[in-house]
Amino acid sequence: MLESLGLVDRFGYTGIGAIVFIESFGIPAPGETAIIAGAAYAGRGGGHLNIFVVALTAFLAAVIGDSVGYWIGRRGGRPLVTRFGRYVRLTPPRLERVESFMTRHGPKMVVVARFVEGLRQFNGVIAGTTQMPFTRFLLWNVLGAALWVGCWSTVGYFAGNHLDQITATISRYLLVAVALAVLALIAYVWHRRRRRTAKV
Repeated sequence: MLESLGLVDRFGYTGIGAIVFIESFGIPAPGETAIIAGAAYAGRGGGHLNIFVVALTAFLAAVIGDSVGYWIGRRGGRPLVTRFGRYVRLTPPRLERVESFMTRHGPKMVVVARFVEGLRQFNGVIAGTTQMPFTRFLLWNVLGAALWVGCWSTVGYFAGNHLDQITATISRYLLVAVALAVLALIAYVWHRRRRRTAKV
């Protein structure tokens, strides 16, 4: 969240569009968070960002990104996705599960997948590999993007007046999470050394 806030603050609409675009064709990125952050900045007022331009930018980036993903899957097919998917956490078992899900539930999954982490990133790619007709995919893709962007833009916009408090809260929880992770690592290392000593 904090990274997205920084990118949105620095690059504005371009940052929002870029993050949503690359996430939509299979590269893990915080697209949802970028929309919320952009909408939150718009909600604060002051002319920095306009909520309608934020929503339009995210919508177009989502539709175009998913369409790029579709053609990657359609042209490259399953062999391409199997070969390079591991670099973006799309392992063969995960690919099989998502393909099966898409085949069973059809085009409506293009809409639902927008709201599911993991499915969202590979939505277009899987639709392409399963040979869904492009016109059908595009129709559901547009509907899904509109609902997804509309939902998170609205949430972010009404959170805009509380952005400073939200950021401060996230920072506190992040510090606590880091501290707990460090303590867990120390405990793990200590436990392993103790076991080694006991074996000797």
